[in-house]
Amino acid sequence: MTSDAPPPTDPTRAARKDEHLSLALDQHGDGRAHNEFDDLDFVHHALDGVDADLVDLSVSVPYRAGARHPAGRWRWRTPFYVNGMTGGTERTTRINRQLAISARETGMPMACGSVSVALDDPSTAHGFAVIREENPSGFVMANLGVGRPADDAPRAVELLSADALQVHVNAVQETAMPEGSRDLSSWLASVEGLAAASPVPVIVKEVGFGLSRRTLGRLADIGVGVADVSGRGGTDFLRIEDARRTDGGFGMLTGFGQSALASLLDASAPASSSRPSSTPTLLASGGVRSPYDVVKALAAGAHAVGVAGAFVSVVGPDGDEGGAHRLISLVEDWTERTRAVFALLGAAHRDDLRSTDVILRGRLREFCESRGVDLAALAQRSDTRD
Repeated sequence: MTSDAPPPTDPTRAARKDEHLSLALDQHGDGRAHNEFDDLDFVHHALDGVDADLVDLSVSVPYRAGARHPAGRWRWRTPFYVNGMTGGTERTTRINRQLAISARETGMPMACGSVSVALDDPSTAHGFAVIREENPSGFVMANLGVGRPADDAPRAVELLSADALQVHVNAVQETAMPEGSRDLSSWLASVEGLAAASPVPVIVKEVGFGLSRRTLGRLADIGVGVADVSGRGGTDFLRIEDARRTDGGFGMLTGFGQSALASLLDASAPASSSRPSSTPTLLASGGVRSPYDVVKALAAGAHAVGVAGAFVSVVGPDGDEGGAHRLISLVEDWTERTRAVFALLGAAHRDDLRSTDVILRGRLREFCESRGVDLAALAQRSDTRD
């Protein structure tokens, strides 16, 4: 096994990577802070339960054909996966190694943080390549930021022998970032170019501010087949970037954007003249703290659920050698508790959750009412069961 990579040659960029990680970890305490996952409840039907031993937690994630690949389905053993976080420094290489070992041992898919730094500075590449090194047969997602040249897509995929490419869009983060971009006008064309150049399916991913119904429709129009709505409530990159500023001038945007559940329910509203008739296959992340949050996201329309902060917090801030063992134990616990909640709700597999009855409250309810989501229909979905 090769040793962890030396520090990158660009100390400023490396410092920003590690600073982002430290600020993100500071946001994740005991996982009990309220977010909009707490604003969705299930109606309890006491005689609808099923045998937990018969629950199938595997998921099938369909994707469209691209310019360089046919349509198909990813089949994942777990309904949750390690979402993109970090990479490119000595510290984050250790973390990625522990995450990759955990993914290998539990069958979880795994994404990395943006590989842009490695494409610009090959000395940092091992901080990402270690994921495939430790998990040679698993499902791995590379990650690039919008705005990168189209020919970076195949380079990113090659770096990790990736099965999919996340393209993250982060307009709110860029707005608050001291060195961020102020020209967002070319991003749709950039996504289209990266998707066309990628040899594997592309997943467009927000970074914690949600994807609206309008945005999902625009992505479908340019042929993007999968999107991670990545909503507000988890790692807050606005807060991270504002903390890096000397003036703290963008705290005024605190609370900006939509939660994962708001984005999912918004996307599921019936098509009309003002609503797109199609959307990409939806994944969800942002504020997922527990197996119960995973089940709620699946019930709201996600095919699978990404987890970042809750997993990296268990691995630890420095990626020590015990991190993988701790995360494997946590994932095994999450798997059993997810299975138990499926059984309680009468769901033998993920699709059954779409006919569970859900009640909305608080800010989530206000958003959905304003966006024309039929709350009464959500509360009576089980009427459609056979």
